[in-house]
Amino acid sequence: MEWSEELSSGLLQAAPDAILVLDSGRIVLANDRAGQMYGWPTAELVGQSVEVLLTDDSRALLQERRRLLAEAEAGSIGRIVTTARRRDGSEFPCESSTTLVDTAKGRVAVAVVRDITDRVHAEHEKARLRAEAQAHRNQRLESLGQLAGGIAHDFNNMLGVILNYANFVIEEAEADEPDVAMIASDAKQVVRAGRRGTDLTHQLLAFARREVVRPQPVDLNALITGAQDLLRRTLGEHIHLIFRPGPDLPTVTCDPSQIEQMLVNLALNARDAMPSGGQLVIDTGVLDTQVRLRVGDSGRGMPADVAERAFEPFYTTKGSGEATGLGLATVYGIVTQAGGEVTLTSEVGLGTTVTVLLPAGAAATEPETRGEPAATAGRGETLLVAEDEDALRDVAGRILTGAGYRVLLAEGGAQALELAAHHEGDIDLLVSDVVMPGMLGKELAERLVVARPGTRVLYMSGYAQPVLASQGTLDPGVALLEKPFTAGDLLTAVRRRLDG
Repeated sequence: MEWSEELSSGLLQAAPDAILVLDSGRIVLANDRAGQMYGWPTAELVGQSVEVLLTDDSRALLQERRRLLAEAEAGSIGRIVTTARRRDGSEFPCESSTTLVDTAKGRVAVAVVRDITDRVHAEHEKARLRAEAQAHRNQRLESLGQLAGGIAHDFNNMLGVILNYANFVIEEAEADEPDVAMIASDAKQVVRAGRRGTDLTHQLLAFARREVVRPQPVDLNALITGAQDLLRRTLGEHIHLIFRPGPDLPTVTCDPSQIEQMLVNLALNARDAMPSGGQLVIDTGVLDTQVRLRVGDSGRGMPADVAERAFEPFYTTKGSGEATGLGLATVYGIVTQAGGEVTLTSEVGLGTTVTVLLPAGAAATEPETRGEPAATAGRGETLLVAEDEDALRDVAGRILTGAGYRVLLAEGGAQALELAAHHEGDIDLLVSDVVMPGMLGKELAERLVVARPGTRVLYMSGYAQPVLASQGTLDPGVALLEKPFTAGDLLTAVRRRLDG
């Protein structure tokens, strides 16, 4: 048709890719996009040998392409991914599709070339991100392995003590003439090991930001002032404690017991870093909208590789038995759960400084005054205890019955509701484990209170996440007794809940 040549020329120029028509390796036609891509004026590109556009990689592929050009029938001879050369000598990745076309003047090759620089960069970025993600997964697995190994090591030690001393108690109790003093001494070793296990679980929960926190507005200067005697006992007489409180310090909203735990952990680390004595300086101040707490020692400091890993759980450079490796990990968990940030700077021979930033809170409240210890004896109230762990359920029942309460024991939520349905008279308090198979304590409490609106609820758990709000705080109105607990802990919590 008359307009076919014009139409062909228009299509050639409109194409988004470079189009080259080759006759025996020489460029006889090129569109404007080809000139732009290769950095040549289009008119100058025509007449050039295709060799000017080839790189070493694409030249190596050209031998195979020439064989196809000689042997193939008309039509497409495939697509290759290679590189090309611009006029200035720079190279770029490209994708080239070639078709053989028979014309009145003979066979020519039509090459459509696409610059795939962006695509290659995107693929490289994807590969980099995949490699980073894999490295992070490997690092997490290594950290989990380190955490699991540290927990197993410490608990195996404690369990070894508990099992052996418990056997000593049994052996002595079954002797013909039991030594009561020895039984008592061995039993104390069991209790001591159990308390170490309790401390370790609290540290793990704090690190994992799963510890139950009871935040309140706190005057940080007043809290540190009140904790100085404890910190001095922790540090020992060979270390001088200096406290420099900042003026006009806003309050912070946090759990004061957790902040005290954090200060003790930092003091213990500082003490170990200054075996020959030194000084520990605690100072407070304001940084923008945050309250700053700095704890710096004059100890031996850490090399950069150790400082980088200082907050990892169970990572320690101390000898076996000298530390659990959870001190700074616990500090990290406490600070982040309070919505703050913690950093560590250290230099060998010049000491270590830990900086904590906490968001400013509301006005401080008057500290609670502690009067006489609360009464713990029962007055004949009826308690419904739901606990799926048989031994712990029996322990709770024994403690509460001995204190003068009437106790109904259930091994789970379904049995607890059944007991309540058949019980004549009031149930004054539900004491329920939080996590139980079949029915969580929260669901049990909700269903029981609907049927018996006068029943109060006390939860008990070592992992209370189902009844916690954000940041590990208790939901409004929730009372929680944390496991493991002593008889005194249980009786005090029950009495307080009953008395409102």
